Amino acid sequence: MRKVLLFIAIIGIVILTACGSNDASGTEESNGDSSSDAGQTYTVGATQIVEHPSLDEAYKGFQDALADAGLDVEYDYKSAQNDQNNVKPISDGFVADNVDLIFANSTPSALGALQATSDIPIVFTSVTDAVDAGLVPSMDEPGENITGVVDLHPEAIQETVAFIDAHFPDASVGMVYNAGEQNSVTQVEAVKAAAEDTGLSIVERTVANSAEVQQAATTLVSEVDVFYIITDNTVVSALDSVVGAANDQDIPLIVGEPDSLAKGGFATFGIDYHTIGYRTGEMAAQILTGEKSPSDFPVEYPPEIQLFINKQAAEEQSVEWNAEWDDAAQFVETE
Repeated sequence: MRKVLLFIAIIGIVILTACGSNDASGTEESNGDSSSDAGQTYTVGATQIVEHPSLDEAYKGFQDALADAGLDVEYDYKSAQNDQNNVKPISDGFVADNVDLIFANSTPSALGALQATSDIPIVFTSVTDAVDAGLVPSMDEPGENITGVVDLHPEAIQETVAFIDAHFPDASVGMVYNAGEQNSVTQVEAVKAAAEDTGLSIVERTVANSAEVQQAATTLVSEVDVFYIITDNTVVSALDSVVGAANDQDIPLIVGEPDSLAKGGFATFGIDYHTIGYRTGEMAAQILTGEKSPSDFPVEYPPEIQLFINKQAAEEQSVEWNAEWDDAAQFVETE
């Protein structure tokens, strides 16, 4: 009888111990899940080819979207200072630091990131043609670890060329750009194609760095009736040189985005860079939290374009005012 009672007691202890172990294990697992969901901090490597208003606004929009999503994000920001030699080391550094996501703000930055990693998610913006640049196979088919929002609306260049043709017919149009920037080459080719059925002629000057912009603009003033500066990072970072030439010689300066209007451009059919940066940030938020992967997001175009005009610049460049612009345009003031 004693043996039976002892056996029953031992079985009871084993059962109680097992139950206690299961309860403790369940509590630890629950606490582990809770701690992983709460207080999560993400590290984002953010890079752009150069600092200028449009790219800066896109970066701000990106940050605002992640803040609005309620994510705790630490940013490791790096500018390549408009030097292609800096692009690879920046991206390699992000990979070495094992950041959670890379925000690539420009075509060179996005290419550098993609060449550096096939594992870390990449979201880009301020890219003119993601397909032609080799970032993605198509707009509908992003890469396994890369997607984003381009900065060129499909109709922007056509609308801009039509605007120049309508208000400055048979004009010689001066374009200054860096032939080393793929996004710029793509845009210049699109401008030429759009101008084929017009009386416009395109006169080009290429530069290798920002220091050459002033000389290039100066050599054009005797040959052109209008300047058209696309979203070329090299030239936009030195836009004051072109603005000075345009104002001195009464040459209307058409630009590629509204931020360049604030620097003294006259008109653009442009987009809001904060908006495309914000949309990229919305993508990034879902990628960071694991809700989606980059391949789930087709590459997107900007939602819309708008005619923007700087009235003060129009006066400086002796542009004859057209009354229809009063209702058609959104106005930007010089900074």
